[in-house]
Amino acid sequence: MATPLTTTVIATARAEVGYREGKTNGHWNNKTKYGPAVPGLEWADWQAWCATFVSWVAMTAGAADLFPRTASCAVGVKWFRDRKRFSDYPAIGAQVFYGAGGGSHTGIVVAYDADTITTVEGNTNTSGSAEGDGVYLKTRKRRDAYVYGYGYPDYPEGIRSADPAWAGKAPKATAPSKPSKPTAPKPYVPPAFPAGLAPDRKSPSARGLQRALKAAGYMSAAIAEADTYGPATQAAVARFHQAHPAYRAAGQHYDPAIGPKGWAALHTIAYTGKK
Repeated sequence: MATPLTTTVIATARAEVGYREGKTNGHWNNKTKYGPAVPGLEWADWQAWCATFVSWVAMTAGAADLFPRTASCAVGVKWFRDRKRFSDYPAIGAQVFYGAGGGSHTGIVVAYDADTITTVEGNTNTSGSAEGDGVYLKTRKRRDAYVYGYGYPDYPEGIRSADPAWAGKAPKATAPSKPSKPTAPKPYVPPAFPAGLAPDRKSPSARGLQRALKAAGYMSAAIAEADTYGPATQAAVARFHQAHPAYRAAGQHYDPAIGPKGWAALHTIAYTGKK
């Protein structure tokens, strides 16, 4: 029998406990692996990332359509309310929201009892801050004023909820099924090469290039050139060309200008590890 999707979501979240964001000059900087890995949320890197973390967990677990893909807690609350899947009571695999209007912080419920909820939360710390340094397993009081409510993903197997009025709280009955053949993962598709990206030019796309260079290990310093394809970025592109066999063979290994093929190869290495 197939593994319930709730179980996969919770296991994916728990596996991230202990992850820490990056540092700049000795200070936590909100730089994580999560934003760049979620299509549509690449821009959210270097910012508060608790909702981005939940979006990443949902995508990684194969439940992307069951959670809001957003970096905003308030947008997440609205997404569940619009679908009439929001409750004051916890549920296993639910997305919990904190603070006024649910807009301060968020995480995923992995367990609950009569008095507490156990959650996995990104961008928090040992004290439970909404602006922390990593992914933590937290236990909080269910009736704490900080707990705003819960969004219920529409899991195919149903959802186990503490809400006595929740019509869908009982898991849906499923007939035993034959094991299905594993499906091949979808191939990674790099973002399109942006027009106007060239050395010594200012372009919003330069920051995306810098992030990919950093993720692939060719640019270690914190981004200082912002939206400029400056000397540091050019040197990192040249290092990428020097290290990549295809460009070395073509005699382009000192080229500081990246083109569409290089852009695609760099992003594939950065975000899949495949050359």
